[in-house]
Amino acid sequence: MTAGTVVTADRAPAREAGRGATLRTLIDTGQGAPGLVRTLAELDPAARLDGEAAGAGELWFVLAGTGQLDLPGQPPIALRPDRGVLLPPGVSYQVSAGPSEGLRIDRVALPGPPGGSTAPASRDFAGCAVEVTGDREFRVLFGPGQGCAVATQFVGEIPPGRAPGHSHPYDEVVLILAGRGVAHIGGAEYPLAPGTCAHLPPGLVHCLENTGQDTLRVLGVFHPADSPAAKLTEDR
Repeated sequence: MTAGTVVTADRAPAREAGRGATLRTLIDTGQGAPGLVRTLAELDPAARLDGEAAGAGELWFVLAGTGQLDLPGQPPIALRPDRGVLLPPGVSYQVSAGPSEGLRIDRVALPGPPGGSTAPASRDFAGCAVEVTGDREFRVLFGPGQGCAVATQFVGEIPPGRAPGHSHPYDEVVLILAGRGVAHIGGAEYPLAPGTCAHLPPGLVHCLENTGQDTLRVLGVFHPADSPAAKLTEDR
């Protein structure tokens, strides 16, 4: 079984992706083979980023700033904080940041060959249903029956404290949006803060502990699609 990986966004090398735009690859779970690839896109005010959705499509989440996403033959999609976006495989796109502030977008490319007829879509966190597992709440932005059959994107909120160690049947990448804590992964401990990203392979026992007073907010994407509450094992 593959061990987990924990990285911080500020330590990932930035590469130029056009004037005023940079990309940072945080985690590539496939390491050359098809896998989840999490990338941070950062645009200066009024900057533009052109690209094409990779693999089996991409799931985006706007972390900060405002802007616009243009896709061929589609109405423009406004980009604002806490908005998720589903891009079909192979679609070309143009992202424009607003004139007065930059734009930061979390992007996860999904494993699989190009193809399929998935339509682009956007969804706001505030408009998604609240689901509960134990003392934790989460909202699924995209998943089975919610626009994406191959993967799930969700935002979870963890109160102060530590849940039991557990494992999942899917491959997951998690990004810390707010709060501080400790990741207990495979017997090791890693500090958590905004910008920390973790890879949790199937079957790996782990736990995210909120060591602060405020909510620990996490953005997760996993493949294949399932519920964030699905577990293979759980310690009592």
